[in-house]
Amino acid sequence: MTVVTERAAPQPKPDIDPEPKTLPELITFGFVVGAPLVALAVAVPMAWSWGLLSWIDVAIGFVFYVVTGLGVTVGLHRYFTHGSFKAKRPMKIALGIAGSLSLEMSVLDWVATHRKHHKFSDKDGDPHSPWRFGTGFWAITKGLLWAHMGWLFETHRTNREKYAPDLVKDPDVIRLHKLFPTLAITSLVLPAVLGGLITWSWQGAATAFFWGTVIRIGLLHHVTWSINSICHVFGDEAFEVRDKSRNVWWLAIPSFGESWHNLHHSDPTCARHGALKGQIDLSAGTIRIFEKLGWVYDVRWPVPERLAAKRLG
Repeated sequence: MTVVTERAAPQPKPDIDPEPKTLPELITFGFVVGAPLVALAVAVPMAWSWGLLSWIDVAIGFVFYVVTGLGVTVGLHRYFTHGSFKAKRPMKIALGIAGSLSLEMSVLDWVATHRKHHKFSDKDGDPHSPWRFGTGFWAITKGLLWAHMGWLFETHRTNREKYAPDLVKDPDVIRLHKLFPTLAITSLVLPAVLGGLITWSWQGAATAFFWGTVIRIGLLHHVTWSINSICHVFGDEAFEVRDKSRNVWWLAIPSFGESWHNLHHSDPTCARHGALKGQIDLSAGTIRIFEKLGWVYDVRWPVPERLAAKRLG
């Protein structure tokens, strides 16, 4: 007689990754959050009173802001997280490097965290909802601070295998994940190296580090974090969503179109977030250029019928 044994059902993976954040990581987060705030306080006197800002500093800071910013919006967000388009391998690696140079997280951790955000957006389980503490004035004030940067200091991390199983199996992404510390150091040091070489002076290296590294990283991070905080409390709603995602027009340029956040949460895989008239979306424009060059394909552009079906009013 054959005995049939029942196999135990596979247990669901926990939300928390078995690898907690390390003390050096938390210290780094503290430095990344704190240093730019101090730097911003002295930026104005440095620029205007002391004359420690040159066009070389502006150019270096601008280029690094654009490259790393698009690395976040086009790379980490629209490509790796939501699959808004497919990319050829060199483009995939380039986007992963550019996103890593932002010093926000490795590709793997960024994607896992953001996918969890979409699953639980503005509900229990959301890693960074400003509605975490309630709806009163002080609760929202506390929630905005939490959503903006407080959540970064949680000791646990989002489970990578649960929320990014496709990327865990991608050898290119794993290689980028392991190289993240090296890429982070490169992002910190390279502006100073370029400034020093171009001006052939230590002062040129120092001012390029201040503007091209400290101020650039601080500005990019606060713009990115504003999508988590400001764009879930303030702004306009044009499409049906199950959360409180909103559009904030004045963040559209510095965020490369990410602040058209309402449509994104209504249709997360869409490659264009600013799909209505007058909504500038620089990330979508960049994807369009990549598409024409043949570097990306199968782009999920907005479908008029789908937009109409989700449109409010």
